[in-house]
Formats: sequence, C-alpha cells, structure tokens
Amino acid sequence: MQPTATIRRLKAAGAPPRLSAFAQWADRHFKWLLVGPAVLLILALSIYPLLFSLVVSFINYDFQVPGHAFVGLKNFERVVFDPVARWSLLLTASLSGISVAIEFVLGLLVALTMVRSFPGRGVIMSILIVPLFISPVIVGQAWTLLLQRPFGPTNYILTQLLGQEVTIGWMTERPWLYVSLIIADVWQWTPFMFVILLAGLTAIPPNLYEAAELDGVNAWQVFWAITLPHLGPMMLLALTFRLLDAIRMFDTIFIMTGGGPGTQTYTASYYLYTIGFTQFHLSQATAGSWLFLIFTALIVTLLVRRLLKVEPV
Repeated sequence: MQPTATIRRLKAAGAPPRLSAFAQWADRHFKWLLVGPAVLLILALSIYPLLFSLVVSFINYDFQVPGHAFVGLKNFERVVFDPVARWSLLLTASLSGISVAIEFVLGLLVALTMVRSFPGRGVIMSILIVPLFISPVIVGQAWTLLLQRPFGPTNYILTQLLGQEVTIGWMTERPWLYVSLIIADVWQWTPFMFVILLAGLTAIPPNLYEAAELDGVNAWQVFWAITLPHLGPMMLLALTFRLLDAIRMFDTIFIMTGGGPGTQTYTASYYLYTIGFTQFHLSQATAGSWLFLIFTALIVTLLVRRLLKVEPV
C-alpha cells in the first residue's frame, strides 16, 4: 500500500500520520538544523583563521628562514622586548586618547548648537557629516596636499596671518607630524560624535527643560542637572565605539607619513603591518597581533562593563 494512502486512512480515522524515524529526529532538532549552516559558515570564516594564526604565533613562519619549527614563546618575546613595539603601543594610546577627547568635545558643542531648530539647519547638518563618508585614504591624501611643504598652502596662510614667515614641516618635524595626524582624524570623525550625541539630546524629554525654564534655572545648571545625566549613557557609547576604532589607526598614517620619519609615527597597526608584510616576519607579526588583541579585549571589557552599569535616568 502506498504511504500517501496510509496517511489518508489515518487522517480519515482521526489519527495523526505516523512519521519515519528520520522525520521524527528532524522534527525534534528542527531549530538546530536551521542554524547549523550559519554556525558552520561562521566557524569556517572566523574561528578557523583565528586558530591558524594562533598556531603560526608559536612556530617559525618566517619567509627568510626555511621550515616551520616550533619556537614556543620566542615570537611573543621578540615583540615584548622590541622597543619599536612598545613605542608604537604608547603612540597608539596617546593619539587615540587625544583624538577621541577632542572629537568628543567638538562633537558635543556642535550637537548642543544643532539641537535647536533654525533656518538652514538641515543644510548645515548635511555638510557637517560629509567627512564621515570619505575614505580615510582620501582624507590622508587631502590633508597631505594641504600641509605638505612647500606645496601646501597652510604655511603660507599662517605666514599671512601671523605676519612672519612660517616654515613648519608638518610631515617631518616633531611634534607637528603628530598634530597633523590628529587634525586629520578629528576632521573626519568629529561628525560621528556629533551624530550620536545629537540623537541622545533629541531623546531628552522637552518638558524637563520647560520646567527648568519656569523655575528660572540658568543654562549651566540645566546642562549639569538635566542634559549631562540623560546624555551620559549615549556619551559613553560614543566614546566606546570611537575609541575602539581609533586604536586601529592605520590608513591616514600610511598616506601622510608612511610611519616616518624613521619609526616616529608607528602605531600598533602600522608596526604589525611593517613586521609582517615588509620584513616578512609573519610569525612575529601574528604574535604581536594576539598581544594587541588581548590589550584591546581588556579595554573593551572595561568599557562594556561600565556601559552596562549605567542606569537610565
């Protein structure tokens, strides 16, 4: 007898159709069968490269040395005791901290200005967020053209404003090469802070400001008593996202200074790139990447815990 005929007879008798053993197993594990392909794809694209890089960090994977012998922690030791690596980590922390702090202050000031409606507000906001959509490579090239001596107009403009000749080497002299990197980063990413903080400001109930106005509270007290407490979680969110992105700074440095002069503008990302892809010490670069990942994970953990502890006002 055909299975369909059996099912029809069972349905006619009011009994549920009898399923095969495989169909019953598939029915019990239906949700796992749906997510299984996605999990396998994630494992193939994410977990496998991570495990492979972990193996590479413990072996000799240098193009200049034959073989892949196990070397233990030597690759990590080379990174830890490399003064250039320590300098690049210090410079990464300094540039990221200064850039993000300036971007936060400027973004907050612009957001406080733009939260009120006025003629031309939409046009100004559209112009302000344009740098956010430009590639960091293009940003680096544009600021190089503006600052590079003797072709860039910056020194000429400063000479006219100050009344004396200005001959700053923005790409070659300390501390001006760091100033130029910070200016380029601030110019591009201040709109990111502005957009997030403006979203937080617009979410504050307007009746709070109306009540404060009726009570005769001045603007500074309103900021400390109403704006800052309500905007706090959004501030921390903006700082967290921006800081995690800033510590990966590479593109603008690659275009504007090339890591130089010497190794003076080596950030952690640029150091790892140089070790791995110009000196071909891939195992050392991989070990450094793991150390940098651990360092970043510690920062992420601290920021996320702080973010989760913030209670809504």
